[in-house]
Amino acid sequence: MSKKVVSTTTAPKALGPYSQAILNDNTLYISGQIGIDPETDEFAGATTAEQAHQIFDNIDNILHEAEFSRNDIVKAALFFDDIADFALVNDIYAQYFDTTSVEEFPARSAVQVAALPKNAKLEIEITAMK
Repeated sequence: MSKKVVSTTTAPKALGPYSQAILNDNTLYISGQIGIDPETDEFAGATTAEQAHQIFDNIDNILHEAEFSRNDIVKAALFFDDIADFALVNDIYAQYFDTTSVEEFPARSAVQVAALPKNAKLEIEITAMK
């Protein structure tokens, strides 16, 4: 087994003692991403939609750094500060995983949590495999 830290300046720095992602053999584990713009270190916006779009940009950038693609994503875990935003995020998620850009949808879970780092609206964690 080979374990490698994956890090890029095109995604937000870790907010604590963890890595943006870990590549272990053919599996990439992307730490939970919140809607922070890596250029400003601030949220991309106050709304769930704005944060969701930024999260997917951040995920794409980490995937790219690890030489993975959306097609390699096998599992997504979504953490909401308010599950009432599920339908809104589902629409954005469907655009991100549009069948023109991926072969099939990954497995997924979605839960509401009591709070997220920096009072984010949404956090998404990804597992990808080649």
